[in-house]
Amino acid sequence: MTERRTPLFPAHESAGAVFTDFGGWQMPVRYTSDLDEHHAVRRAAGLFDISHMSEFLVEGPDAGAFLDGVLAGLISTMRVGKAKYSLLLNERGGVVDDLIVYRTAESTFLIIANAGNRDAVAAAFAAAAEAGSGDRTVEDVSDTYALIAVQGPEAQKILEAVDTLVPDAPLSELGYYASLGGTFGVPGAFDVAPVLIARTGYTGEDGFEILIPAIDALDLWYTVLEAGEPFGLVQAGLAARDTLRLEAGMPLHGHELSPEILPAQAGLGRVVALSKPDDFVGRAAVEAFDAASARVLVGLTAEGRRAARAGAEIYADGVEPGADGAGPIGIVTSGVLSPTLGHPIAMAFVDPEYSEAGTALGIDVRGRVLPATVTPLPFYTRKQA
Repeated sequence: MTERRTPLFPAHESAGAVFTDFGGWQMPVRYTSDLDEHHAVRRAAGLFDISHMSEFLVEGPDAGAFLDGVLAGLISTMRVGKAKYSLLLNERGGVVDDLIVYRTAESTFLIIANAGNRDAVAAAFAAAAEAGSGDRTVEDVSDTYALIAVQGPEAQKILEAVDTLVPDAPLSELGYYASLGGTFGVPGAFDVAPVLIARTGYTGEDGFEILIPAIDALDLWYTVLEAGEPFGLVQAGLAARDTLRLEAGMPLHGHELSPEILPAQAGLGRVVALSKPDDFVGRAAVEAFDAASARVLVGLTAEGRRAARAGAEIYADGVEPGADGAGPIGIVTSGVLSPTLGHPIAMAFVDPEYSEAGTALGIDVRGRVLPATVTPLPFYTRKQA
């Protein structure tokens, strides 16, 4: 696989970032310390490069109706300037990808999908376009843009301090899961860059994601970093992003979501718009699915300092691995020693009879069964201003 680098790679390299391969991309996993970067986002703000994400532009009078047939959500009724979390399903009802749809104009939708699922999303759009009719175009614009996230309680103040970032309306008026246009650069200059500013994120904190032409990304990164220094802004890598999203109970494709997992199992049944009058990919499988017979996603908390990792097996309370007729009743999908809460947390799929909050279970952590308790998600909720 060819190693890919985002337009911001030089900034990460000069900052001494430690890199990791993420779906073929060389991405910064940390700059200083996982814990320091995590705490900075909870207390002030973190600056993330998420340019590895995939972007698709769907345009035309029938764009909304087209997306209604491809995605599980009701897209055509979205208001301009709003964003919606949605799912791309396969015919078996499994989650090919979870993504965010932005309606940026009456006949224009921007879809941001996961980096590792770019080809799968492109193939699904292409298949739907070939099979259907209507006036719309679908374009993969992933290589055209960079995507930068500023997450944390100081995020709005930081962006308001960037004189050359000019939103079309005050950021204070931008609601959650909404977006607006703007420009980056000296107003009136020839090389001013268009931007899309969205109040979305993957950390459980207030924050913004900024889409900008790739050629202008480095300038924006350094400008935001400088403006944010007095507010405590730090560069943050994938390690902090993962622990932040896990505390916030947000699923990660490849862990809590996959082509074999149906939305209802992952607690995302509400995302599927069965009220839509027309068919969409995976509808029949979702409607026929017997949720009572399948494992469901739960949160788990434990005491001590030993965190369960993905793949750890879960047993009924008091059952030891290897006991006669006593197999595992679940499996951990993500786990960590929570930096904010100070104790182990995990997300896991368990048999439905063990999914009630307060249920005592045991997790096999490297050969030792540790007690855990089923806990409602999310583990962490930010304080409202």
